[in-house]
Amino acid sequence: MVLQLGLSGQPFSGPDIGGFIGNATPRLFARWMGIGAMFPFSRGHSEKGTVDHEPWSFGEECEEICRLALRRRYRLIPHLYTLFYLAHTKGSPVVSPTFFADTKDSRLRTNESSFLLGPLLVYASTVSDLGVHQLQHVLPNGTWMNFDFKDSHPDLPALYLQGGSVIPYGPAHQHIGEFNPNDDLSLLVALDENGKAEGVLFEDDGDGYGYMNGDYLLTTYVAELRSSVITVSISKTEGLWKRPNRRLHVHILLGEGAMVDAWCTDGDSVQIVLPSENEVSKLVSVNKNNYKIRMETAKSIPDMENESGSEGIKLPEIPVDIKGGEWALKAVPWIGGRIISMEHLPSGTQWLHSQVEINGYEEYSGTKYRSAGCTEVYTVLDQDVEQTGVIESLKMEGDVGGGLVIERNISIPEDNPKVFKIDSSLVARNVGSGSGGYSRVVCLRIHPTFCLLHPSESYVSFTSINGSKHDLLPESGKQLFEGDFRPNGTYPSSISFNVLFYIEVGCHQFYIFR
Repeated sequence: MVLQLGLSGQPFSGPDIGGFIGNATPRLFARWMGIGAMFPFSRGHSEKGTVDHEPWSFGEECEEICRLALRRRYRLIPHLYTLFYLAHTKGSPVVSPTFFADTKDSRLRTNESSFLLGPLLVYASTVSDLGVHQLQHVLPNGTWMNFDFKDSHPDLPALYLQGGSVIPYGPAHQHIGEFNPNDDLSLLVALDENGKAEGVLFEDDGDGYGYMNGDYLLTTYVAELRSSVITVSISKTEGLWKRPNRRLHVHILLGEGAMVDAWCTDGDSVQIVLPSENEVSKLVSVNKNNYKIRMETAKSIPDMENESGSEGIKLPEIPVDIKGGEWALKAVPWIGGRIISMEHLPSGTQWLHSQVEINGYEEYSGTKYRSAGCTEVYTVLDQDVEQTGVIESLKMEGDVGGGLVIERNISIPEDNPKVFKIDSSLVARNVGSGSGGYSRVVCLRIHPTFCLLHPSESYVSFTSINGSKHDLLPESGKQLFEGDFRPNGTYPSSISFNVLFYIEVGCHQFYIFR
């Protein structure tokens, strides 16, 4: 989502850390924080009724990871702020896909573990039982120097700086209000194969429109290796702002996180003597060993914990399998009874675009998107098990208020294993005083989000009550079917329903009201 929005011209975005819907586990929340702290927009947010999503709600290990992740973000604020300036003036995305660094490498187009933050590459583990240090990192061609702030952890992303780049960073403040232009400024330098590097820093007062009148300072820092001496200096500046009186701390990356550094006054040139090849080898070896020790001794984050009075820790629920014939389905009763996986076994095709908390196959009881029935906990009423772990049918129901429940039965019939059936209905469980009444408009809204391999060739077909057949093509747009033109089915008359059938084709989403 963040990458797609960035490519579409919206650079300021980020998902709700921990997930808006449903309950995060300690490891999920910690890893999400590690990634989320690197996104342009970084915020934890969850819907009402979920467990507490504060970092300390998931245990000490998770809290520590979140602390490290947020300290990283605040140290990199000067770099992030500069990227937003470039997005504003040049239209470049703040976050971009990894293949932007090497468009000819086809491997990078399917890599879902990394992204670019300018010349900074963020690489995370997407394998639940493997830390980031246990993965084989797929990097673009060229020079990429890994580094950290002495904060590496198996559940935090690894960081790489592209050769030829200079990025600024500062101290890890508690909040933006603590930042002061006179704070020490640090530069992280990764030389390219020619021994050169360049980067920019944008500064203004952080508020208002003074920058439009030139009230800012844009500094270009360059580094160059000659003989065994690296010189870091300012090549050009722009803007009316006076350079703050501050110290400059320059770090030259050598490999495996090892570095040499020097101090000077910002605005002055600084020269750093590059260690001998033997000394560099020793520094790299020591740093590599220290990194290994940090990873091996880091406190692991439990992926599940028994409930123990803490509002933020619950046993993660396990999806229910419905497998038989040509289909393997997965349903999650604890979040709307949704189907999150719909795999056609002979072809290996996954029909649904889904996360556990959103999309997939959903059903609601109102006309509004994600109305009652979408996220409620469903109770499993019955399941037919052919053998241990394999289920051929699943029946469940969820309370949607007003004395109503949604009943859903998912089955794979023995006489026709090429298909599966979803039978859903709104059922009145209780009436009279205290039931909530039926003053609201209720309906059965079906909302599947399909992965269409050939969208232009896909269509929806159904038979109406009167026997007429309908094919809705992508160009059909919105269609309304009432009376005997509704899909063939049972429509109770004991309750006053506003009954309609609606499909939108072409956007890969289908909404059906009954």
